[in-house]
Amino acid sequence: MSKLIITAAVTGSVHTPSLSPYLPLTPDEIAADAILAAKAGAALVHVHARDPQTGKPSADPALYEKIVTTISAATDAAICITTGGSKEMTVAERARSVALLKPELASLNTGSMNFAIHPLAAKIKEPRFDWEIPFLQATEDWIFPNTFKTLAEFATFMTAAGTKPELEVYDAGMLSNVQFLLSTGVLKAPIHLQFVLGILGGMQASVGNLVFLHESACRMIGEKNFTWSLSAAGRAQLPMMATAMGMGGNVRVGLEDNLYLAPKVLAKSSAEQVERIMTIAQALSIPVATPSEARQILGLKGAGNVGWAQKSAAE
Repeated sequence: MSKLIITAAVTGSVHTPSLSPYLPLTPDEIAADAILAAKAGAALVHVHARDPQTGKPSADPALYEKIVTTISAATDAAICITTGGSKEMTVAERARSVALLKPELASLNTGSMNFAIHPLAAKIKEPRFDWEIPFLQATEDWIFPNTFKTLAEFATFMTAAGTKPELEVYDAGMLSNVQFLLSTGVLKAPIHLQFVLGILGGMQASVGNLVFLHESACRMIGEKNFTWSLSAAGRAQLPMMATAMGMGGNVRVGLEDNLYLAPKVLAKSSAEQVERIMTIAQALSIPVATPSEARQILGLKGAGNVGWAQKSAAE
């Protein structure tokens, strides 16, 4: 049986500060949440940055560098940096920190879509910050842009940096995009797919949709040419994680995807969700991968070869 890779996505750019007092906002808080998740069993951590004063999603490379160096100093977990960013960032801003920091993994969203989170605005009665409700409401009229041109550009600079793309798949058509990029040599197998279900505008989080995506990937890409993981938003998170584990897949949890531990019970950290996954894995007799084992399974370059480690060695 292959070992289970657990990823913790610790803050993201979907949830806003008023939705949970436990959402990490500053570089120290984001790093601390990632470290706790790694100590709980996550082999990978997926990071976004936020403005430490307002909690707004940020593309500032200095914030990312602070986050990743703090995580690396305390844990061996592999780090994935987002290129998803937020609706207010340009494509160039979304790519900047990955290009500069050269992490082991970086997200690469595989198609344009309606990425709608405007229903969350109704959950905020007294916002902590003025930007939150307008930010959420504006997604009702927003398309998350990921064109073939930008997909090729992102994949090319990731290859040059030795960074493995984590290919985010929100809908079935995005697998066709991945297949095309493989056929043209922009991507090279083996690849790593991150199925993301439950976002309004993409495929909903259901067993049928996950099975369909996995079977489609096997048919289109070849079963031996990819590894895969599942992220499921909101209340579907835990049951869908159990399904993915039963199918032999890997899983992603964390406050980016779900603010709750149980109905009406806010999670105090991403680590609490990782601990739930560890409990399920133990019950199912599924072995959990260490960071070293995850690197081997995914074919990552190693912690010593990321940009911030090389910079530190040179100094």
